[in-house]
Order: sequence, then structure tokens, then C-alpha cells
Amino acid sequence: MTSKRKYNCLIVDDEPPAREVLRRYVAQVPMLNLLGECANAIQALTALKQNEVDLVFLDIKMPQLSGIDLIGTLSQSPKIILTTAFEQYAVQAFELDVTDYLIKPIRFDRFLKAVMKAMPDQESSPATEPVIDYSEIVNHPFLYFRADRKMVKVFLNDIWYVESLKDYVKIHTIKGMIITKYAMAALEAMLPAKNFLRVHRSFLISINKVDSFTGDDIEIQGQLIPLGKLYRQQVLKMLNR
Repeated sequence: MTSKRKYNCLIVDDEPPAREVLRRYVAQVPMLNLLGECANAIQALTALKQNEVDLVFLDIKMPQLSGIDLIGTLSQSPKIILTTAFEQYAVQAFELDVTDYLIKPIRFDRFLKAVMKAMPDQESSPATEPVIDYSEIVNHPFLYFRADRKMVKVFLNDIWYVESLKDYVKIHTIKGMIITKYAMAALEAMLPAKNFLRVHRSFLISINKVDSFTGDDIEIQGQLIPLGKLYRQQVLKMLNR
């Protein structure tokens, strides 16, 4: 697939963790250019008037004006991908001709599928145009984390486990450890549930990196990770599969 230009997008959500997840997802898709973030629909109206926006990631339930109400105020609407924790608005949303409807927590593969639906059909272009292999993004997903005053790429397949340290997390990987300011709950929402599992309020593990386990702990690369009581039943069920 060829890409002739970047597509300007806007994130509209009143919850900072939700905006953070989408911001990091957008950064992983080469054809997207993030113009900005809005904490409510009123800010979004201003941004849409002042900028050429191709795509909006829009939350539904927001104070003052909902995402659906915002769509109704637009005479010329960009492509809209709704992002919400509620399923009951799906029929109403598609009556407004939105591109897609994503349920939180949003997986990256589902996000990418929605983005591809929003893009216009690509025509053949000169050989000088950059070629973007989106299968590489899906098959070898990665995230960027700020550490040591730079953005560090971490492939999800390289992660052993994640350890929470209040406002920070330690990401233990094949290549070493990264410490970054990040909420464990936000990171958990971004990781695919089929590959990563919360085993303790302070620990999240890569399922396929488990060396051994008991009813009390899990061993990964010689490190014993405690199994929390609240998580034990679900974790043992997953691991025994």
C-alpha cells in the first residue's frame, strides 16, 4: 500500500488516560499526523474550524456536549471513529454514518483496522512515494516509551513482565529494563489481552514468557512474580490452557 500524504487527526476525550492510549496508537501509524487533543466537544469545535482535519477519534459521553451531539452540529464532517466504554450507542452512531465504533479498552489491532477503514482507496502512485507495510505493524507491534529523555521503541514480543512503581513502571524486556512514567492501568489497556495478563496489582506478565508457576507465584527468567489473591483464579485458568 502506498501513502501519498499524512492524514490529520484529532483526539477528543475528557479522560486523560484514554487520550494517552490513542496518542500512543497514532504515533505507531506512519500515515497519521496528530494535530492535537481536546478534553471536550467545545474545544473540538474550535479545533475543527481552525484546522483541516481528516479523522477524529471521538468519545461519546463528555460534559456539556456529547460526541454524538457534536457530530450533529457539523455541516461538513471529517471521518469519525467513535471511542467509548458503552455499547448501547452503536445503532445511533452508525445512523450518523461514522466510520467505526471502538469499545474501550481499545486494542491496537482493532484501532488499526478502524483507521484503515477511514482511509480513502489508494491509487497507484510514483515509485518515489514511500511504501508502508502495515502487516509489519500488526505482526510486530511496538510501543514508544519516554525514558532517559528520549522515546524508546519496545516490541511487545520482547517484553517479559511489567512492574508498577506508583506513578512509574519498570518494563523488563529481552534487551534490558526501561523505567518510564506511566499508569499500569493505561498500559494494560494498550496490551493485547491474549498475550499479556495482570497477575498482581503491581505486576503484568507476558503469557508466553512464563517458565513455571504455582498457586502463589510465577517464574520468568529466574524472577519470582507474586500471584495476587484477586487475580489467582483467572490467572491459573489462563495458564492452565
